[in-house]
Amino acid sequence: MSNFPSLATLVLCLFLLISPLVYGYTNTEIGSWCAQTPHPDSCEYFLSENKGLAGPVKHKPDFIKALIKVTLERARKAESSTRGLGPKCSNKLEKEAWEDCLELYENTVERINMTIDPRKPCSQYEMQTWLSTALTNLETCRAGFQELGVGGHILPLMNNNVSALISNTLAMNKGGSPPTSYQKGFPSWVKPGDRKLLQSSSPASQANVVVAQDGSGNYKTIAEAIAAAGKRPGSGRYVIYVKAGTYKENIEIGTKLKNIMLLGDGIGKTIITGSKSVGGGATTFNSATVAVVGDGFIGRDITFRNTAGPQNHQAVALRSGSDLSVFYKCSFEGYQDTLYVHSDRQFYRECDIYGTVDFIFGNAAVVFQNCNIYARNPPNKTNTVTAQGRTDPNQNTGISIQNCRVMAASDLKGSTGSVKTYLGRPWKQYSRTVFMKTFLDSLVDPAGWLPWSGNFALDTLYYGEYANTGPGSSTAKRVSWKGYRVITSATEASKFTVSNFIAGGSWLPSTNVPFTSGL
Repeated sequence: MSNFPSLATLVLCLFLLISPLVYGYTNTEIGSWCAQTPHPDSCEYFLSENKGLAGPVKHKPDFIKALIKVTLERARKAESSTRGLGPKCSNKLEKEAWEDCLELYENTVERINMTIDPRKPCSQYEMQTWLSTALTNLETCRAGFQELGVGGHILPLMNNNVSALISNTLAMNKGGSPPTSYQKGFPSWVKPGDRKLLQSSSPASQANVVVAQDGSGNYKTIAEAIAAAGKRPGSGRYVIYVKAGTYKENIEIGTKLKNIMLLGDGIGKTIITGSKSVGGGATTFNSATVAVVGDGFIGRDITFRNTAGPQNHQAVALRSGSDLSVFYKCSFEGYQDTLYVHSDRQFYRECDIYGTVDFIFGNAAVVFQNCNIYARNPPNKTNTVTAQGRTDPNQNTGISIQNCRVMAASDLKGSTGSVKTYLGRPWKQYSRTVFMKTFLDSLVDPAGWLPWSGNFALDTLYYGEYANTGPGSSTAKRVSWKGYRVITSATEASKFTVSNFIAGGSWLPSTNVPFTSGL
């Protein structure tokens, strides 16, 4: 036997010698970077498995880029896997939840891809926003199967470690200030002429199409107008004027329909109504009368309603996962889970919101200004205004309620003594909600906030109150949870303003909707 090493051994040694030069890092270096993440095992495994995909890693930005590339690859595989699970659904409920998941995985891939799109540079702040949405989507997918009590054999097949990889990227990317300049952060899909159009005293006169039940417009149903909008050339602002009337429709404005505006004749005049609910066999996600996913949506002078009633539990009037979406002078009417602020950046101004249990909920970064929040008479004698759904401490999400009014709806006014109304309860581990400079009427319980279950999330949540007024605003008898705080610092409170929380100064001017940028 020869004492010289074989050719195969020499090739292997040469590969081991030069591979760090080709790929830019060794397993030891991977370990040192991944040790800084919340899920180091997933990090190390998938980066080691995909060295060629990830590229060289010398500095933190390189590592974040490598994480995103690997996360996107896993998300695409998970989407493909989910698509193939349809035939395994054995009943209508499983299929309902599976369809939600397919839509959510598609949106997850899109959002992650937006963070590395070479045609549109992405800031650190935007990256955190879209990764937060991606993680929220996966949580929503799981929740659909769980709330319908189905899919025990399907749900595990969707777990491709994508959530852990997104969480790792959020942890490494955190930081970065939102843009404050109107020009600097101007949304790419807003065209120069849009602002002039929206400044018109009568935007309806400049609508692209008109919906009227009496046949006096271009279409008789909103669904027909939305379908036509998908065939329009370009992606500039597209205004659909919906004349007064009650439209019994379930509407979805999909991810490809950007820059849509639904304009009505006013609250109580233009009404879109549906009755889907969890009690009726839908998921919460799919129960929405109107669901908006396409970015840059504006809703104005419309009532969104779900008439399923309190006996059917979760029943959403409107769900928004539209980034940079605005609702102005709208009304949202339901009972449990009325307004689903699902994900991305949202703004509500001079709106009315009616409900009972968790009736403003979700995991968007959202600010409500100058809105009326009406608690209705609940069947179980307990109201909770909010249920915020942040699952990761590095998601830049939360509910900010500023210069609003929390009051009893007409059906509750005579029964406030027998009903307890709370500002919120922690739906998820890192639930985050603040009430600032808001009028809290006497219906608000002195404790202010309600536990979800035992001690769950009481130490990890962030609930704050700043300079509120009214008979229900006293903090003397508020909860003593570690995560609750009475905010006394204007600097702390300003974190949750339009300017700082949703980067409103960079995109709200284009909508011509009034807003207060600071406190």
